[in-house]
Amino acid sequence: MTAIPFEVNDPDLRDRFLRHLLFDALSALRDDTRPGWGKMTAQQMVEHLIWAVDLSTGKAEAECTFPEAQRERLKAFLSDNRPTPREFQNPALAAGLPTLRYAGTADATAALRREVGFFLDQAVAVAGATRMHPVFGPIAAEEWARSHFKHCYHHLLQFGLISEGNNVS
Repeated sequence: MTAIPFEVNDPDLRDRFLRHLLFDALSALRDDTRPGWGKMTAQQMVEHLIWAVDLSTGKAEAECTFPEAQRERLKAFLSDNRPTPREFQNPALAAGLPTLRYAGTADATAALRREVGFFLDQAVAVAGATRMHPVFGPIAAEEWARSHFKHCYHHLLQFGLISEGNNVS
């Protein structure tokens, strides 16, 4: 199991994580890999990550039910060098996870790789554009990259695919 540093404020680490480290870690994930906490299956987790990336590129949409004043306070989390809490519940998924779309974890992981690549390519092209995040409201590519780093790191820890690295700061 690899330790990956947790430093959300390091843009080079975030980029390397989203391009390579995430998929290096996911290569050990199997359909029967069980989480250390929570109820998701391996495939549900990967498809959940796809959904989050799709939100950031406009391929999926979600509402943000938090009032504007609260959103600004919540957005501070994106720059705070703390991991996502273990049992965090996304309000957009209160009714449960969507139906699985892929044949298995390997197919879902391949789709995630494509979608992350699309996000990274699109993020450069539309740096000023915002997309709706279900917790933080409308956020731009930089904030989405921070969100994806924290979110993916959280789920890699959940499935024991990485060990928590020391913070760089």
